[in-house]
Amino acid sequence: MKKRYWLLIIMGVLLVAVLIYATSGSDPESTDIIVKAQRGDFVVDVTTSGELEARNSVEIMGPNGLRSARIFNVEIKDMVDEGTTVAKGDYIAQLDQSEVINRIKDREIEVQQSLSQYTQTRLDTALELRQARDELINLKFAVEEKEIVLSQSQYEPPATIKQAEIDVEKAQRTYNQALENYKLKKEKAEAQMEEALAELREDRRDMEQLEDLLKQFRIHAPEPGMVIYKRTWNGTKKGVGSTIEAWDPVVATLPDLSRMISRTYVNEVDIRAIKSGQDVEIGLDAYPDKKLSGTVMDVANIGEQRPNSDAKVFQVNILINETDTTLRPAMTTSNRIISEQLTDVVHVPLECLRNQGDSLTYVIRKDGLGFNKQEVRIGRTNANEAVVLEGVDAGQELYLSTPNGLDDASLTLLPGNDSDNVADSSN
Repeated sequence: MKKRYWLLIIMGVLLVAVLIYATSGSDPESTDIIVKAQRGDFVVDVTTSGELEARNSVEIMGPNGLRSARIFNVEIKDMVDEGTTVAKGDYIAQLDQSEVINRIKDREIEVQQSLSQYTQTRLDTALELRQARDELINLKFAVEEKEIVLSQSQYEPPATIKQAEIDVEKAQRTYNQALENYKLKKEKAEAQMEEALAELREDRRDMEQLEDLLKQFRIHAPEPGMVIYKRTWNGTKKGVGSTIEAWDPVVATLPDLSRMISRTYVNEVDIRAIKSGQDVEIGLDAYPDKKLSGTVMDVANIGEQRPNSDAKVFQVNILINETDTTLRPAMTTSNRIISEQLTDVVHVPLECLRNQGDSLTYVIRKDGLGFNKQEVRIGRTNANEAVVLEGVDAGQELYLSTPNGLDDASLTLLPGNDSDNVADSSN
């Protein structure tokens, strides 16, 4: 009885051990992940993130006379919040006026100096010409006196008459020279007056231009719309504390929200698959349930390097087909660009593909209770799957995971590979 009792206990323990072993997942096949190769449509796509922008917008410009005033940077002192809806003529921003005000004060001093110079020149020339006219009058009288002496000397000796004639001629010559000098002095005075007046006018014109420029430092909306801050060359937005430049005096924009685009950047590896006219599936991070459609509008010909990135990218603009009042500039979009659509092809997950050597690609194919390695030729790929041109048929079971004993499994090559490749692949 005792032997039978112990025998039952031992058999029970063994049975429990067998059950534990059977349910412990020690069977390699129970942990393997297997999928089937599928036949059907295959979409070659490129997925990127982008940012919404208006296709057309009205620029809100700062002062347009900064360059002529030799003012190259102006700080934005105050500005309405981005996203504010404004009507035509509404206040947008106030620029720092300090430099223009200082320029106006300097011009006022220059205008006063020019006015004083003009007045002094006018008085000096008037006095000089008056003296020249008085001298002409006196010389005229001198000529007349000499002529009287000559007329009274007709009964005098010839020598006396000759002397009187000489005196008349000398007086007349002196008068004629003074008259010519007066004309030259008058022309000189007129030129000095024109120069002083021109300088005065120039200083006044500069001051008036600065005064007109100062009025433009308070900026108003040229059209109704929603205010969107202007982006600089490095992607940052202009706001309070930023500066506008004389060669780019744009403060903000008023976008046309009825036609939007998604501006995105595609890596140089994928850009060869992107062309104008391709369809795009668009999602919005702000509205995950909203789906939009679009079309590739244009692709940049020259790549660029974005800030904080070492990769070269190409700008791609995607025109959104729908008009939606919820769309706002700067919203983040997910863009699935449909590069190509293939029909009736065999495709497998990318995780099924493995590489051996430099150019040999294979999959692990389930074979009864075991498995083997099968070389495959791959066609187009997308983010998740690849088209298999040769080596796998639809419905065949493939390993996603790596089964035990993979290194000892045989490798079946595609027709056309020589025995050397077989030897190399088996190593």
